[in-house]
Amino acid sequence: MTDARGAGPRSHGMWWREAAVTATAFVLCLLGGVIQVDDTLSAPSVAAHFVAVVSCAVLPMRHRAPLAALAATTAAGVLVQPLGLLLSPLIVAPALITAYSYTLAARTEQRAAGAVSLSAAVLLVASIPLTGDLSWQDASRIAVVSASPLVAGVLGHSVRNRRAYLAAVEERARRAEESRDTEARRRVAEERVRIARELHDLVAHQITLANAQATVAAHLFDTRPEQTRRSLGELVETTGHALDELRATVGLLRQSGDKAAPAEPAPGLSRLPSLVESFHRAGLEVSVHQDGTARPLPPGVDLTAYRILQEALTNVTKHSGTRSARVRLVWNRDHVTVTVADDGGGTRAVPGASAAADRPPSGFGLIGMRERATAVGGHLLAGRRAEGGFLVSARLPLPPAKDTGDTP
Repeated sequence: MTDARGAGPRSHGMWWREAAVTATAFVLCLLGGVIQVDDTLSAPSVAAHFVAVVSCAVLPMRHRAPLAALAATTAAGVLVQPLGLLLSPLIVAPALITAYSYTLAARTEQRAAGAVSLSAAVLLVASIPLTGDLSWQDASRIAVVSASPLVAGVLGHSVRNRRAYLAAVEERARRAEESRDTEARRRVAEERVRIARELHDLVAHQITLANAQATVAAHLFDTRPEQTRRSLGELVETTGHALDELRATVGLLRQSGDKAAPAEPAPGLSRLPSLVESFHRAGLEVSVHQDGTARPLPPGVDLTAYRILQEALTNVTKHSGTRSARVRLVWNRDHVTVTVADDGGGTRAVPGASAAADRPPSGFGLIGMRERATAVGGHLLAGRRAEGGFLVSARLPLPPAKDTGDTP
């Protein structure tokens, strides 16, 4: 039922088209039979009706068996002169139609050219008068009859090439559309990963600091209320910064028509002192050492260095039992090395903190740091230190220094 409904209109359209082509060919055959051998006009004879019926009867087969239809219509054209009719392009119209159809359906152009040329040669031989002298009128008629299949074949070849060209254009357009969709999905996936990484670094850092400050406040609430009040103030400031950065990061997900949110510059190593101060308020003493001459970093490398330091110090606060960490920046001519190390094994003064020694950070922290370093062309190493504690070291590429004195 579904096939009947879906293919019905198309089948009816093809049936009417085939009927129209067959009827037109039949009328042309009869018109060709009107012209007699002595160049007079008369009503179509029985022979003309016979040739028209035989040659037009095979026309519906030209799509399923085009070569057989071409052979049959050409053979009908050969019978024209023996039956006392004048061989003209009108009476061989079915042969021209089948030549056109075979050119469209042939597997190769060589086969089409060979079959059509053979049909033209057969009609050429069949159009030569059996008796009498060959006049210039006969010569022109013979030339037209023999050239007609070739013209039909050339027309079919042009239509075939045109269809192939349109099919190739449609295929290229389809592949281009698929490529655009694939590229769009890839970019969306990369943007999601980037935003997820930013959210992880932001939330892990700020929430860790907020938890440490809240723990300090709870521990000192009864004995040292002034320090408790200061810790609570720092907690409010920390959560405020967290909300601001979270709002800026989530603002990247806004649609193009949404109201634009105020954007802040991406953090970099210029904010390292404030980052160290935030950990100091959370109870972690961070020392910073630099070797070599500092240089401005590309924005992507600057953000990557800051986020790696932020995540590494956050892991020290969460997973290490020590109260101190060391940050070292080594500036070279073509790269900068960022290192965060802790001794581990210490006992945090804040109750509730982890006291496990040398335990590597869990979750997606290390994965995110490695992805960030790889994204800018660097690499990251992380693991336990032989003397105890944990070490995170990232080597990030830099533009070549203009002055060789910048190299330590």
